[in-house]
Amino acid sequence: MKDSAEILCIGTEILLGNIVNTNSQVISKGLADVGIDMYHHTVVGDNPQRLKEALEIAFSRNNIVITTGGLGPTYDDLTKETIAKYFGLELEMYEPAKEWIISYIQKMHRVLTENSLKQAMMPKGCYIMENRNGTAPGAIIEKEGKTAIMLPGPPKEMGPMFQDQVIPYLEKRSGRVLRSHCIHFFGIGESQLEHQLHEQMEQMTNPTLAPYAKEGEVMLRVTASAATPEEAETLMEPVIQQLYQRYSDLIYGMDVGDLQTAVVKMAQQKGVRVATAESCTGGYVAKRITDVPGSSAMFDCGVVSYSNQIKERVLGVRHETLESFGAVSTQTAQEMAQGVRRVSGADIGISITGVAGPDGGTPEKPVGLVYVGVDSDWHREVLELHLARNFQNERENIRYLASSNALSLALKTILLKK
Repeated sequence: MKDSAEILCIGTEILLGNIVNTNSQVISKGLADVGIDMYHHTVVGDNPQRLKEALEIAFSRNNIVITTGGLGPTYDDLTKETIAKYFGLELEMYEPAKEWIISYIQKMHRVLTENSLKQAMMPKGCYIMENRNGTAPGAIIEKEGKTAIMLPGPPKEMGPMFQDQVIPYLEKRSGRVLRSHCIHFFGIGESQLEHQLHEQMEQMTNPTLAPYAKEGEVMLRVTASAATPEEAETLMEPVIQQLYQRYSDLIYGMDVGDLQTAVVKMAQQKGVRVATAESCTGGYVAKRITDVPGSSAMFDCGVVSYSNQIKERVLGVRHETLESFGAVSTQTAQEMAQGVRRVSGADIGISITGVAGPDGGTPEKPVGLVYVGVDSDWHREVLELHLARNFQNERENIRYLASSNALSLALKTILLKK
């Protein structure tokens, strides 16, 4: 029987929304990478009866259940006890874990309490996983075709244990791997891309294509199943090449994560520096660029020039331009890009000016009208955008999409650099 798994996250604090459940994301990706199917995520509170019921349901539809949480020292940490009872196993003191817990607590200058050693009580006959980042060991129980994998709840403990000890264990079981690449698109909607690729996607079995909408973007995941990572890559290669040939103007990268990361990496590769001048976005582009580690190697400065006076005094936008065409215009955007490039000495100047709303629009210049400009020795361009979409958070949407268009234009300009 082919393995399938379910994630069972344990903790009332997750149900109450007090913490974000990031563990499921890490485990899901890891399972996909080793070719183990997963169809359900479950969250249950710190209640032994409800945990028992959730465990029974999970094992009724999967042969592997991976739990996170409930391995700690407090009275409501009952995962091991409940799972051991499900399998008919007694708990016994695991001496190496006991010694590690005592040493860890002494090293942290904490008081050793009796309940701390509860964490060293393990189901008899289980495979024990060392916790190198905390006190609660993990455990794997295999019995009668069912496997329970128990991991600690804190992500800093769960993540390393899962990657270093669970993944190698699962790889031996699976015999196959899944590998994926994410192709990132900007300038086309999910429905349009899906419509264009629908027939091809229906015919494909291995590899497969799956589109995912992001804010103002689309990510297309290419996934292949094979006996080895190398075979999976070979299966995906012609599909990826075909996508790049067909959508060369819309793809901004593969496995890059987001637009700002693509801009930073490409600017570093090309050895160019960027500066920004922003009005309606209030520094959004500069923030997104500087969110990327290493951006100091390619980013010079960002100027937030809300007022016309700053546009004139700092960026050198001509008074005549503002009088004749207004702050929201092709001409102003171009002069802002030229100005920030001149002030900073950067290779590329990027500018944004527009009407983000909810007020300030006119029939001639409505909310959502935005101009994005770029200036460099080898490329100059201004885009006129109409971004209003009547969303609940329309202002934020306009500002974010304007910054995305600016990053896209910056990337285009960097790529044009010889």
